[in-house]
Parts: sequence; structure tokens; C-alpha cells
Amino acid sequence: MKRESLLKRIVWDYNISEKDIEAVLKGRAEKAGHYTRSMLFLKILETYPWFTVLKLFSPEEIKDLLTDDLLKKMRSPALRKKYEFIRQRLQKVIPVAG
Repeated sequence: MKRESLLKRIVWDYNISEKDIEAVLKGRAEKAGHYTRSMLFLKILETYPWFTVLKLFSPEEIKDLLTDDLLKKMRSPALRKKYEFIRQRLQKVIPVAG
């Protein structure tokens, strides 16, 4: 499935363009509709499997976006546990920018 289709499916219930979603995810805009980058990322994590997430974001982007606050907002305890593990692994394998 194409990136644009994946992004559009995330906000299927709102009239928000793929271009606006992409701009927020890439940091070129603050919001798409009422969604911030963090909100879109959380929605993507809760909707798509890990390998799809990797198609949409680089490991560095995932590491930056996968914060404690975001993990606390996850509805599924099992998913939260999975992404806590992924966050720990990414912190070990991706050096801190500096």
C-alpha cells in the first residue's frame, strides 16, 4: 500500500489531505486539522503493524517520537509494553545526536 493511502486511512473520519498529514509528520507544519505530529504518530502506532510503521518513519524518527508521554497515552497495555521494549532497543542502537 502506498504511503499516501496509509496516511489517509489514519484520519479517514476527517477531511484532512495526505499532503497536510505529511507536512505535519515531516515537521513542516504544526497541525493537520486538530492533529499534531505526536497525535498522528500515536494513531499510526495503534493502527498499523510494526513493519508498516517502519515504512512510514525512520528508526531515528521513531526513537524521537516514542516518548514516555506518548507511551502513557496508548490504550492497549500490550501495545504499550511492545513499544516500551522497542524504545529501549532503539535507545541502545541509535546514538544520541550531539
